[in-house]
Amino acid sequence: MREDIATIYERDPACCSRISALLNYPGLHALWAHRINHLLFKTGLCTVARLGSQCARFFTGIEIHPGATIGRRFFIDHGAAVVIGETTIIGDDVTLFQGVTLGGTGKQVGKRHPNLGDRVTVGVGASVLGDILIGDSSKVGAGAVVIHAVPPNCTVVGIPGRIVVRDGHRVQDGLEESDARQEVLPDPVFDMIRFVAARVEQLETQVSELENASSEVSSAEKT
Repeated sequence: MREDIATIYERDPACCSRISALLNYPGLHALWAHRINHLLFKTGLCTVARLGSQCARFFTGIEIHPGATIGRRFFIDHGAAVVIGETTIIGDDVTLFQGVTLGGTGKQVGKRHPNLGDRVTVGVGASVLGDILIGDSSKVGAGAVVIHAVPPNCTVVGIPGRIVVRDGHRVQDGLEESDARQEVLPDPVFDMIRFVAARVEQLETQVSELENASSEVSSAEKT
């Protein structure tokens, strides 16, 4: 428990004290509840474990299935709307931001959720789906949807997720080498809005041209 509190204090610059980490971080409360629920789940008390996970979700806004396996020094920053599926396996020193989904891709049984290696970071609103591996020290950018395995030491962005940095070297133009900060990663939502705005402007121009042509035809018919 001391290690969990120290992890928050060390990783979050907004955390002013260890007491604040203990009292004000729902990710910490959800993690501690999960450890109890996971133990119950492993002993065969599945219904009780699921009830405990739902109670934890009610109080923290974070849903962690009791079957998920989570390593040490796990940190959920903010935490709202985080969902972690039953067969997810998370390594040590992993960080998730709000809105992250570690889910499946259908109704298949067995192993159907992702594995996250050590020191993985998953950005705001990202989804990692299916029985895939995100390699050690890799980063998933905000809003990305990852459905294929990612090697270690990579940065993945976009929908579907694509590798833009590998071993500190950029793979695609638009991202500086060795720069994996969330604030400089591409924003797929903004790109889509910009595309829609450009398309609307194009259509408005075409409509205006058609109206002008129609007016000219009407004027010619009157004369």
